Amino acid sequence: MGGMSASPGRRVLLAAPRGYCAGVDRAVIAVEKALEQYGAPVYVRHEIVHNKYVVQTLEKKGAIFVEQTEEVPPGNIVMFSAHGVAPVVHEEAERGRLATIDATCPLVTKVHKEAVRFANDDYDILLIGHEGHEEVIGTSGEAPDHIQLVDGPSDVAKVEVRDPSKVVWLSQTTLSVDETMETVDALQEKFPQLISPPSDDICYATQNRQLAVKQMGAESELVIVVGSRNSSNSVRLVEVAKLAGAREAYLVDFADEIDESWLDGVSTVGVTSGASVPEVLVEQVLEFLSRRGFEDVELVKAAEESITFSLPKELRRDLREEAATLVAERGGAGTGTETGTGAGTENGTGAGAGAGENSGE
Repeated sequence: MGGMSASPGRRVLLAAPRGYCAGVDRAVIAVEKALEQYGAPVYVRHEIVHNKYVVQTLEKKGAIFVEQTEEVPPGNIVMFSAHGVAPVVHEEAERGRLATIDATCPLVTKVHKEAVRFANDDYDILLIGHEGHEEVIGTSGEAPDHIQLVDGPSDVAKVEVRDPSKVVWLSQTTLSVDETMETVDALQEKFPQLISPPSDDICYATQNRQLAVKQMGAESELVIVVGSRNSSNSVRLVEVAKLAGAREAYLVDFADEIDESWLDGVSTVGVTSGASVPEVLVEQVLEFLSRRGFEDVELVKAAEESITFSLPKELRRDLREEAATLVAERGGAGTGTETGTGAGTENGTGAGAGAGENSGE
């Protein structure tokens, strides 16, 4: 296949764990099983996970991604993405006579439940996260009158609460651990009685991938993070790599986006991938580097992961009768829920555990 000959000392540090987490694995399999069981099209509200390759692959299989619930024709199935949705979205689906499959990551669901519980106890909830992110929108929608967004340490100065003795912080699950704790420290300085969530909201996969990047970043002149630009956890990995000591760090969707000039004067390249990235994309990056002399690959292992999540409960029962009833009630309008041939009862087989096992994607 040609390429440069191997040079002494050129190596790749490959992060472990990397790629799919359990919540992403579950969500992607859920779309595939829904297509198999009910036939195309299956509508998905927002990208099922934030990865260009995954979305394009599922579109070829018959998934249709929409931004708003109202875009789904009555009588069809709509799936909610791994990032979660606000209660109002479930209400929209009910009004639209849609059968629903909820592929929200269970760790995101945990944060939603925390928000509801603290709101019921009349706490002010300070949600640390990035404005406009689907997960933040979904969590905020659980208790909009009690939640205010804190988008990093610089936002802390403007935070106002009703009662400083009844304040709790929650967070988006895909943030930088270090930046989140910097924000928490600033909040605690302003509100000494601030309560922390019962367990860490930042998910185990996010923490483990950042830990691996910290370990290899100090030894890498260049770090390549495979992931999409709208993937919060992938973007955070680039930031973490630079803070860990990497001279440069770049985010790429595909190997052909790598600029060969990045390799000039580089002897060690770190490689990792975000939690919504399939391993095939990492393999393509490793092949690209190998052809350019980086043939020695060393694993940098930060944690073991073994968590798996069952498929959404809606895929463990038959939605066809429900969808048919909805169509009948609408006067027999057309539906895209023809019968497929799958059982749809398998568990996801993604990554899991390790550091922060009982935390929140």
